Amino acid sequence: MALKSLLTIKKKISGRDSQGHVSIRHRGGEEKRYLREIDWFRKQFDIKAKVVSIEYDPNRTADIALLSYENGSKSYILATTNLKVDDIIISSENAPIKDGNCLSLKNIPVGVPIHALSFQKGKPAQLVKSAGSAAYIQSIDGKKAVVKLPSGEIRIFNSDSTATIGQVCNSNHSNQKLTKAGQSRHRGIRPTVRGVAQNPHSHPHGGGEGRSSIGMNPKTPWGKSAFKKTRKRKKVSNKLIIKHRT
Repeated sequence: MALKSLLTIKKKISGRDSQGHVSIRHRGGEEKRYLREIDWFRKQFDIKAKVVSIEYDPNRTADIALLSYENGSKSYILATTNLKVDDIIISSENAPIKDGNCLSLKNIPVGVPIHALSFQKGKPAQLVKSAGSAAYIQSIDGKKAVVKLPSGEIRIFNSDSTATIGQVCNSNHSNQKLTKAGQSRHRGIRPTVRGVAQNPHSHPHGGGEGRSSIGMNPKTPWGKSAFKKTRKRKKVSNKLIIKHRT
């Protein structure tokens, strides 16, 4: 059972913006859910914690672990592949290299799988949080740490940034298949109609006689190119990327 003090009801937005207009299509109708408060900062430094349970979280692809600290506080973190109930973990600069322990990149050996990676010191976990994902440190030179991310991108991080040891659990998630339409509806995903099956007033791909192809470059329902890259070409952090993702 989830700990009630760490639960809040997830508000149903159904793909609407602040004005109530549909900003994300094909969303709505999901089951009622509770948000689990995850400790992305790991603020309880140098205080040992015991893994009380490994629980399912409906809001993410990975399972979560409930921790009970020596000072009586409790929190959730992402569960790793080798993390088990009754394990003792800690967030510390001198923490041993063990699944669930959180420490700075400069104190983690090269080649050890890590997750819940932050961009800067003092920031919460921002990267590598989905099921089965793991990043790997390739080298450390003073304040610079070269890390290979799950996407294949190789990037420079501040060596004072924190990360958690281990690969995120539930690596088999990508192999799961939905067996009926109702399973998508329970997840809040509504049906999607192909553009070529619509009329020309509703989609640029629509119209034509019979089973006609799109006859043009793939476009969004609003006529924009569907192949547009969203990352800014002159983004400041581009200089930290050694190799772009594959």
